[in-house]
Amino acid sequence: MNDEYTHGDSQKYLFLYIRHIFFRMLTQSTYSNQISAAIEQAQFPLNPPKLYDPIRYILGLSGKRVRPLLVMLGADLFACADMESTIPAALAVEYFHNFSLIHDDIMDEAPLRRGSMTVHKKWSENVAILSGDALLVKAYEEIARCAPTKIPALLRVFNKMALEVCEGQQIDMDFETQEQVNQEAYIAMIRAKTSVLLGGALQMGAILADATSEEQKLIYDFGVNLGIAFQLQDDILDVYGNPENFGKQVGGDILCDKKTILRLHLQQLANNADRELLSSLIEEKNADRKIQITKELYAKYGVREIADNLKVHYSDEAYKSLEAISVADTQKAALLNLAKNLMVRTY
Repeated sequence: MNDEYTHGDSQKYLFLYIRHIFFRMLTQSTYSNQISAAIEQAQFPLNPPKLYDPIRYILGLSGKRVRPLLVMLGADLFACADMESTIPAALAVEYFHNFSLIHDDIMDEAPLRRGSMTVHKKWSENVAILSGDALLVKAYEEIARCAPTKIPALLRVFNKMALEVCEGQQIDMDFETQEQVNQEAYIAMIRAKTSVLLGGALQMGAILADATSEEQKLIYDFGVNLGIAFQLQDDILDVYGNPENFGKQVGGDILCDKKTILRLHLQQLANNADRELLSSLIEEKNADRKIQITKELYAKYGVREIADNLKVHYSDEAYKSLEAISVADTQKAALLNLAKNLMVRTY
């Protein structure tokens, strides 16, 4: 009788656990819908149209909107009493992210963003610069809508995050003229350019939920390390990914001679003859040949395995930080699911 009771009891709790996770996933979907609705309902002036039309345009392009979602999931993790109050902070992060995209596209001379014309191509570079600046101001307006007692802490995190993103972009541009870049410098660059925005978004949510400073640090570290792992995976997928799953041209980084984690390790490990071969490929006009030879060099020196191991290291560090947060595992389900979706992409 005892054994039968125990089995039935475990089945009951398993059912409750699965049901709870299912509703956590529904909650995540609800947050995404709330963010989308808030962006659609955002009011921007009609005049001057060349200042505000580009803002409406960039915000209207379909995107995953992971960063604003992280604000809400960070708050939800620590059982925020008023989730509605987190939406302005989520919008601030989304506005900042799109501001940075507008300016990045100008610097990269990118023709497309999310499958549509970039702002500077649709209008002009001058229009794009001003619209991006206005969007940054709108981000600060959203922070000003948050609870007055939370604004100083939110601003400290937001300003630090924003400045680091700018630093990361500058370092990335500096890499273009540097012959050698080591792993430490590369990780520092992607941490600043990409990952701090994920960590900062989560920390802002934690602030709104009255999380302790220790809890804020743990959730920030989770986001930063996850972001580093994601970018390393992006470097790998650029070479070895399935274009239908990856959503980008495979080999694009090779064709533009971008210094990725794979390339910098190849430059460090290659013998003199292979370094000369790699250098000669800069002038190679045949795209298929350039990609094929580079991939052969990657295989020869095992750089994919090095990159894979590094990705796993930062992914593990992210999960350790999340595991160290003293809340129920079911509370972490939405973040774990999001992390899995970011990290598990088919090659």
